[in-house]
Amino acid sequence: MNTLTVTLIQTSLYWQDKNANLLMLEEKINKIDERTELIILPEMFTTGFSMQPALFAETMEGETIAWMRKISKQKNAILCGSMIAEEDNKYYNRLIWMLPNGQFGFYNKRHLFGFAGEDEHYTAGNKRLIGKIRDWKINLQVCYDLRFPVWARQANADEYDVLVYVANWPEKRNTAWKALLQARAIENQSFVIGVNRVGNDGNNFYHSGDSMIIGPQGEIIYTKAHDEDVFTYTLQKQQLQETRKHLPFLKDADTFGIYND
Repeated sequence: MNTLTVTLIQTSLYWQDKNANLLMLEEKINKIDERTELIILPEMFTTGFSMQPALFAETMEGETIAWMRKISKQKNAILCGSMIAEEDNKYYNRLIWMLPNGQFGFYNKRHLFGFAGEDEHYTAGNKRLIGKIRDWKINLQVCYDLRFPVWARQANADEYDVLVYVANWPEKRNTAWKALLQARAIENQSFVIGVNRVGNDGNNFYHSGDSMIIGPQGEIIYTKAHDEDVFTYTLQKQQLQETRKHLPFLKDADTFGIYND
């Protein structure tokens, strides 16, 4: 009850090739020998960061959801990552939280990356998703959300225990990626996990990965640059509890509300 084992998959992605990506990811997942409870894939893991949702979007009855159900059941682990989703004639950068029993939740990316035109092709979400694994609470977010601390801010001292970001974050801005992941951990006194892709995408933007696991005082537990990697680690709830007990900073925080559109 006091531990949570997670697996981060840092990988290159085939540009806008769903079948190749699903085959590649299935091979990597099948090679995970350790027992794991949560497997985390990058943002838009079926396509890369594509601005062509009309060509690549799927419904919640599509092939990718069926694949996630299969993999989650086979590994008896929760599987999460984002994909291009279509609903009510709108497109979303949607993170799926797939349970081994086939049920799932989802989070639509709140902050769309206007610099790349994401806001012109996708619809923003307005609700957070905090998943649960036993007594662990996991706040699930996507890439550009990382730059907006209010969206991740703990509403109380134990709203969540782990903050997860799945991403396609280019190397040219990796200083911000690394610094902000640590900042989110420090200010929320939570574990933070960032899972980024590596390699060049179809627009020739290079991604260095720099996936990370960060402790509740901002300490780097794991990071990997440039290379593909599948890494499994067990988080300890005691570390979180001791930090919040001995450094009770959250009780002094400002109170505020978030008003959705």
